[in-house]
Amino acid sequence: MNAPKPEALGKCDHCAKRAAVLLAYGPHRLCAGHFNRFFERRVYRTIRKFGLIKPKERIAIGVSGGKDSMATAKILAERFGKSNEMTAICIDEGIQGYREKALKKAEKFLAELNVPVQKVEFREVYGKRLDEIMKTVSSRGLGTSCSFCGVFRRGILNKVALELKADKLATGHNLDDECQSIAMNVFMNDLGRAKSLGPIVKSNNAGLVPRIKPLYESPENEVIAYAALNGIDSYDGECCPYSSEAKRNFFREMINKAEESFPGTKFAMLRHYLALKPYIEKAAKGKMREFGECGCGNPTSGGNKCNACMQLEKLSSEAKPKKAKARKSGLTCAQTKGLGKRN
Repeated sequence: MNAPKPEALGKCDHCAKRAAVLLAYGPHRLCAGHFNRFFERRVYRTIRKFGLIKPKERIAIGVSGGKDSMATAKILAERFGKSNEMTAICIDEGIQGYREKALKKAEKFLAELNVPVQKVEFREVYGKRLDEIMKTVSSRGLGTSCSFCGVFRRGILNKVALELKADKLATGHNLDDECQSIAMNVFMNDLGRAKSLGPIVKSNNAGLVPRIKPLYESPENEVIAYAALNGIDSYDGECCPYSSEAKRNFFREMINKAEESFPGTKFAMLRHYLALKPYIEKAAKGKMREFGECGCGNPTSGGNKCNACMQLEKLSSEAKPKKAKARKSGLTCAQTKGLGKRN
């Protein structure tokens, strides 16, 4: 976030101090102290409004070393650390030169918060590091890294949360992440996934630990500001080397442009989705499969295999040459050039 210098923002709306943050959708000009109070109160309000955390519940927190998950860990530990048992789950996918740096920062920060850490490696669970997995995926054209990494990460998070007997699994998903997911599901007409969005993701299946998003109503640029103003030493080096493949990048750019032109767009998208969610759930009812249990112990959304095991099958199965399908059309490319033009 390219934030203007404090002197260019003028004074805080609530005191005589110089403003440190400008929130265009207000607009609000806030000093560091008042911004921190504003940010944390909204997170607490999100938790209360959607009933994300109750006293005595065991909370597992997925922490990657990035700003979102570290800010989530800080707020939950400081606010609920005495009333709730908490454990952080740190996953090492096996991305050389990237993840080990982030996890080093995460483990140091979590130690300062007195939050115990459960660290798990892809290699331990799936037999290979992500770098090795991606060589197979790339050579055989099996898809993007995110389609494998995301599925494997969610599988591990759920499995470890179950082992910890956690009542909830907190992630660092913020407002921007949710808006991108909403847009992606609209463009793909995926009612099943659209139904499962929201501040808390749960099911009737005992094998799926409810996932909560305390930063659900917190914009990404404000999470960045909060981390900077509170000295959260999150990993801010190079992005994941595989991130350029993600379809999400297109939607991120599109929504950010809309927010820049029309401040408050992201909040409007979220309110729109929440208002429509009861109708989406009704429309998606017939499209949702019943939950079952995979042989690995993770829940499934149909059949007898979870997504992680199906992805593993793709990796282990023998490569089969794909036959190119001829595309049939009533018109040649040359014939379509003039279509749509008026004489």
